[in-house]
Amino acid sequence: MTVTLKDIAQRVNRSVTTVSRALHDYEDVNAETRELVKRTAREMGYAPNVVAQRLQKQRTDTLGLILPSLGPRLSDPHFGEVLAGASDEFAKAGYDLLISIADPQVDELEAYHQKVSGRRVDGVWLVRTRCHDERIEFLLDLGVPFVAYGRTLDPLDFPYVDIDYLAGMRALVHHLHGLGHRRVGFVTGPPEFAFIHYQLQGFRQEMAVRGLPVKDDLIIEADLTQRGGYGAAQTLLTQSDPPTAIIASNDLMALGVISASQDQGLEVGRDIAVAGVDDIPAAETSHPTLTTVRQPAHRLGQLMGRMLVALARGESLAGRHVLIHPSLVIRQSTNLELWL
Repeated sequence: MTVTLKDIAQRVNRSVTTVSRALHDYEDVNAETRELVKRTAREMGYAPNVVAQRLQKQRTDTLGLILPSLGPRLSDPHFGEVLAGASDEFAKAGYDLLISIADPQVDELEAYHQKVSGRRVDGVWLVRTRCHDERIEFLLDLGVPFVAYGRTLDPLDFPYVDIDYLAGMRALVHHLHGLGHRRVGFVTGPPEFAFIHYQLQGFRQEMAVRGLPVKDDLIIEADLTQRGGYGAAQTLLTQSDPPTAIIASNDLMALGVISASQDQGLEVGRDIAVAGVDDIPAAETSHPTLTTVRQPAHRLGQLMGRMLVALARGESLAGRHVLIHPSLVIRQSTNLELWL
């Protein structure tokens, strides 16, 4: 049998209003009564009607994440850690996270219309931003609180957390140039993603600074997966004049590049250098270990989680635009001699 506020009120001989205010820690109810009501509620097995409470407060206490059809999946190690960091903040603040996956056969904005226009969530966490992102324009027009993981190329003012991909790529190219590499390949992801744009921009800029040519045939687009990296590396390594170093847009692709290189009979770290971006756990245990640009995934998630909670509560942000500077982690895949 479901225990109600009225049942508790009868047990403690107080009004339903007093019981409700005691359970919600209103100061006009004395401490002794509050303790009596809470103890009795526990003994009787009372569970609050969360749905009714949310309707009364005119909010859902739920935040939304719509995973794009092209983008991170829950099996992506980097995004999984970002998600864990954000989820910790949502849980601490008493928010649920509603995760939906956009149907690739349906207009992605339709999912936003359904979840957001219907006020099923108090705020939205938007991931994998595009160079020109209609999702952001939609949320801005609707006035819904949201935080984005990434920037766009459009002159729109919205709250985001992002990585300085230009700095990360510059550090990788500088490192490889210092090792004597002059023909550097780049295995990149779909160009509509904003982070890919910034990676390519940083790559081209540093190659120009170092006086190195950027050849179109050395830039191969692929899926942001280990399989995608493997296939792109095969294309690069079977050229008549293959690169001596390959950078990948993420670590999963870089691990695929390592496998393809080894299948070609190359010793990674000596015959060819390979580097990635993210510093997922597998980067530290691969054979050889992977040189990468470290992005503090859990911290990124925490930052976005705190920002979204604040906006959902109607609070202002101290900083709306957060750009995290990554760090270069040098391992065996670019310089095997360091470990021999």
